[in-house]
Amino acid sequence: MKILGLIGGMSWESTAIYYRLLNEIVRERLGGLHSAKLLLWSFDFAEIAERQHAGDWQGAGALLVEAARKLEAGGAEGLMICTNTMHKLADDVQAAISIPLIHIADATGRAVVEAGVKRPALLATRFTMEQDFYKGRLARKYGLEPMVPGQAGRDMVHRVIYDELCQGIVKPESHTAYVEEVSRMRRDDRVDGVIMGCTEITMLIGERDFDIPVFDTTRIHAEAAVDFALS
Repeated sequence: MKILGLIGGMSWESTAIYYRLLNEIVRERLGGLHSAKLLLWSFDFAEIAERQHAGDWQGAGALLVEAARKLEAGGAEGLMICTNTMHKLADDVQAAISIPLIHIADATGRAVVEAGVKRPALLATRFTMEQDFYKGRLARKYGLEPMVPGQAGRDMVHRVIYDELCQGIVKPESHTAYVEEVSRMRRDDRVDGVIMGCTEITMLIGERDFDIPVFDTTRIHAEAAVDFALS
């Protein structure tokens, strides 16, 4: 089994989910007392979020590159960035290391295509919904047409992520708001699936809430990482 290096803490709420999923999936596949071989670098998320909202992606990238190099030096054989948003810097991180980076958008894109979905709703941070690094990759590499909410919907989805989910707060009214936003997008934008494009969103909604395919990027990423680790 290969050793996976995790760049986490963005937020630690979803990193804890990653840790559980990676170990559960390895146990499911190998049985018995097997668990994942992991190295974890966990950020103080306040330092990252401050740079995100200030538009200091260069500064954030330098922090991720440093973490990636330390994980590689520590023995990691493959790397995971445990957040969708920070894959904005995935190319910079990959260029700085010699081990492969398991890209969350590639794992998600393959899953969406396999499900026969073409026009998924993308719920994520404002950065992921509004910038091209994620939507563009899904479009160029996988022929998808990811759709995002309108301005009010994007503001709501982003606010819930940072003000609630990243702080471990799960509110019924936010669950309702997310479900209603997807219902609106199904009606107005003809979406045929839902990408939970922030690793904390799995805390709030899931397959149980919809009758169209739902793609939990946290689980999808973890499955892809275990595929790599056991290959």
